[in-house]
Amino acid sequence: MILTVTLNPAVDHTVELDCVLTDDTVARTDDSQFDPGGKGINVSKYLVEQNVQTVATGFVGDFLGRFLQEELTRSDILTDFVEISGCTRLNTTILTPHAELKINQDGPIIDDTAADLIIEAITRHNPQTVVIAGSLPPGVGPEIIDRVAEAGSWEVVVDVRGEVLHALEGEYALCKPNREELAAATGTDIGSLEDAFSAVRSLREQGFERVVASLGEDGAIMATSDAVLHAPALDVDVVDTVGAGDALLSGVLAERHRGGTDATALCTGVAVASRVVSVSGTSVPVLDDVSGNVEEMSARAY
Repeated sequence: MILTVTLNPAVDHTVELDCVLTDDTVARTDDSQFDPGGKGINVSKYLVEQNVQTVATGFVGDFLGRFLQEELTRSDILTDFVEISGCTRLNTTILTPHAELKINQDGPIIDDTAADLIIEAITRHNPQTVVIAGSLPPGVGPEIIDRVAEAGSWEVVVDVRGEVLHALEGEYALCKPNREELAAATGTDIGSLEDAFSAVRSLREQGFERVVASLGEDGAIMATSDAVLHAPALDVDVVDTVGAGDALLSGVLAERHRGGTDATALCTGVAVASRVVSVSGTSVPVLDDVSGNVEEMSARAY
């Protein structure tokens, strides 16, 4: 079973406009939706659609926290959240004909006892894999991730900001930076695929068994002990990039959970992400037929 930890979850508010936002003008729309969000939660949502057992945990509070839990329950996602006194944050994405605008809140303050509460929640479910993903809430630092990684026999996967990746001191099964996070974690510029290949090799040596990097239109790469694999992006109409990296990670983890090879896992991740970016918001599209795309793909080793 794969358990996801979202330390700073959110309710994702997505609004679509058919006009450009301008000063002193009221924009109106009926096209708006609210989705449970946060990177770990997104991974759980996509895992469920791929028929992989998962439990989502993290910190929630107040009316937005209640909404988040109720919506996940409606989606048949098992949860075991830790209740806090602060209010779960609201992240807003505004889609206009020519732009994608994002406003993300910082989230509630968490005290230094947070790691104990999360470890208790994880231990109750005895997972094989723990995914810690998303931003850190105010009040805690990267050490909370190291504590979770050292607390049990589970393997730990991380998808966090580049500076947090760089600060981690434990041993991890996998990390999944995007291009910017990879640059921040390694202190290098990622201007080409060759730059990315070099950076994932360097990051892997910092304590990660595998490094999976999402590179947008350049597809994705995975560094293992044997090689760096590259899977090109699929040709799809991109509607909304929210959740793309989480979808990629879910596909990689789902295929690894099924016993697939690293190359097939990487291709599965790209195929799942390609399907997700073709719909608006973080609502989950049908993913049961992505295997057809995977069969047509190949990951080249470098």
